[in-house]
Amino acid sequence: MQELFKTSWETVMLISVSAFGIYIAVILFTRIVGKRSFSKMSSFDFAMTVAVGSIVASTILSSTVKMIEGIVGLGIVYLLQISVALARRNKSVQKIVDNSPLLLMDGEEIISSNLRKARVTEGDLRSKLREANVTELSQIKAVVFETTGNISVLHKKNDSPLDLWILKDVKRS
Repeated sequence: MQELFKTSWETVMLISVSAFGIYIAVILFTRIVGKRSFSKMSSFDFAMTVAVGSIVASTILSSTVKMIEGIVGLGIVYLLQISVALARRNKSVQKIVDNSPLLLMDGEEIISSNLRKARVTEGDLRSKLREANVTELSQIKAVVFETTGNISVLHKKNDSPLDLWILKDVKRS
């Protein structure tokens, strides 16, 4: 048990310098590349966030990873992020990299096959409807399982039709 609390001042200093250096590198790279680096818009964005977190943790806590190696690793991951962001302008690449939103409800109709595809239960759906303050199914225009894993509930505000542009990329089946 005592081994959990033993360390040397040299180790504390090395961890502190690594933490400071890698923290500054993340800030600089994020300022250069942009906030998209930590968005949740696609699976690639999620992978970027996980990769950065892993590199930061490894660099700070592992005695075998030098700070400069962590910074180089971060730089490569950020370059990959920029490359994929630029390549996503091509529709074929975009289809490979990005998830597609999926329609879970069309008005009051629950699309069970899409619930299965999204691995969302009716209980999950009911929970999201309650979070969105839905008290009657008649209040719903559409429910969409977003690329981020979030569920969006589009409410009826009156009898105005839903602008089709909003659902342009949403898969209906």
